[in-house]
Amino acid sequence: MVPPLLVEIATDLEISVAVAGQLATATFAAWAVSLILIGPLSDSLGRRPVVLAGLLLLVGSVLASAFAPNIEVFLALRSLTGLGGGTLPPTVVGTLSDVISPARRAQAISGTLAIGMLPLVISVPVIAVLADWRDWRFTFLVAGLLLALGLLANWIWFPRDGKQQVRNWVFFARYSSLVSLRFFRVAIAVALTQRIAMWTLVSFFAAYLIQTYGLGVRFAGLLLAVVAIGQVAGSYCAGFVATKRYRAALIAATSAAGGICAFLCFTFELELWVSVTVATVGATLLSITMPALVSASTEYSGESKASGASLMGLSNQSGGTLGAAITGGLLASAGYEGVGYLCLGVTAASALMTALLGKELRPGVG
Repeated sequence: MVPPLLVEIATDLEISVAVAGQLATATFAAWAVSLILIGPLSDSLGRRPVVLAGLLLLVGSVLASAFAPNIEVFLALRSLTGLGGGTLPPTVVGTLSDVISPARRAQAISGTLAIGMLPLVISVPVIAVLADWRDWRFTFLVAGLLLALGLLANWIWFPRDGKQQVRNWVFFARYSSLVSLRFFRVAIAVALTQRIAMWTLVSFFAAYLIQTYGLGVRFAGLLLAVVAIGQVAGSYCAGFVATKRYRAALIAATSAAGGICAFLCFTFELELWVSVTVATVGATLLSITMPALVSASTEYSGESKASGASLMGLSNQSGGTLGAAITGGLLASAGYEGVGYLCLGVTAASALMTALLGKELRPGVG
């Protein structure tokens, strides 16, 4: 929700866009903390209670955000949003891994993650229109009510754990066994650097359009929805990448190419539609790595599949946290040109690590 509203939030709360961008830092950081806890909880206590508790926290924090009086309270509420949101992806991956055969698991997980990105295409322009019609606070009220409906639907339909819900309660043992595997050490490093560029592009592109081309919030939101289509397409394609013998090379190539696209967007003032097209291509390419690595992680994680997904999600959110924090500093000191060089540098590092350590990412090793 926040990216298309950054400029309006900054104006209303009388802060800079760089400071308002730290709302993303708070969300990502809290999401990362949540991921550390949720994987073992989901693997040990069951999927359903974790999902319902996370949705309940989301409903409360998003509704309360509509009444945030200042940036300090808003940051605290976005932290709660991150804590709630972090419960969902690893638990969903664990649920799919419980019921889908290994042969179909990569496509199922990537397809589900792509569906999870699809609401961006719908919600971003709707948020922009609502904010243009009323204000940014109204959009949080609407989102909170929709999340409440989501909570009700999951209360009714989310699969109930059967007899397998009684499991041994272990926490750090799950993580220590996973981190001892070289796959996870390599995959976390690759994903962490690559996701800095991904979340920087998604989080700050709308603000870039508004400040560079003088667009209104509504039109910028519509253009960000176009970029979101690229995220959906990339997440879906990840299912095919995850099953390929040469998936490490594909991950390296798509990361590097996506970083170049982000670099071009932020560093050069291209014609508007050229900039949107390049950003969409970049978002598509940068969206492939994480779902592919999450799918691959299920080959290695045994009975701790939600914990494995949490580790990968932790690298994702850590990348978002670092990206938002560093980008805020770069905007204040070097402008959007510095943001472009950041995207280029981190994706080059990710591609280099993938190329050097790619044997650990080959299918069948686990």
